[in-house]
Amino acid sequence: MLETPHVTETTAQPTAVIHLTIPRAEIRNVMRPAIAEVMAALSAQKIATAGSAFSHHLRMHPDTFDFEVGMPVASPITPVGRIIASELPAGTVARAVYRGGYEGLGMAWVELDAWIAAEGHRAAPDLWERYVRGPESGPNQETYLTELTRPLLR
Repeated sequence: MLETPHVTETTAQPTAVIHLTIPRAEIRNVMRPAIAEVMAALSAQKIATAGSAFSHHLRMHPDTFDFEVGMPVASPITPVGRIIASELPAGTVARAVYRGGYEGLGMAWVELDAWIAAEGHRAAPDLWERYVRGPESGPNQETYLTELTRPLLR
């Protein structure tokens, strides 16, 4: 279920990420290990997180994901291994919260994009998902919360 979308302004958010370009079908296999790798690096560098894990999809292709997966950070990370410093950009965005299992995210994005168009906005090519509550909260997928953010073009 997608809550009512809205337009808001964001500020740039420093992040620690791993950049991945993978076949779409591989996302289930790489997300958790990548987040764990980022969290281990943050712990080793004693850097606090500043929010929930996210994925920032830079370009959308039917069978390939080109994205960053990581964590917002309270202070900059020193690059190590695959982990680099990045940021979620500032700007005007459309945002909505999706409640439910991850298999419904595709349709939630379709719904958000339809709302963006109906409101007369133009979506940028990138988007990000912030995983507010997921499998770590228990087996009931109806309690999962994912914040969907799509930058808007002016």
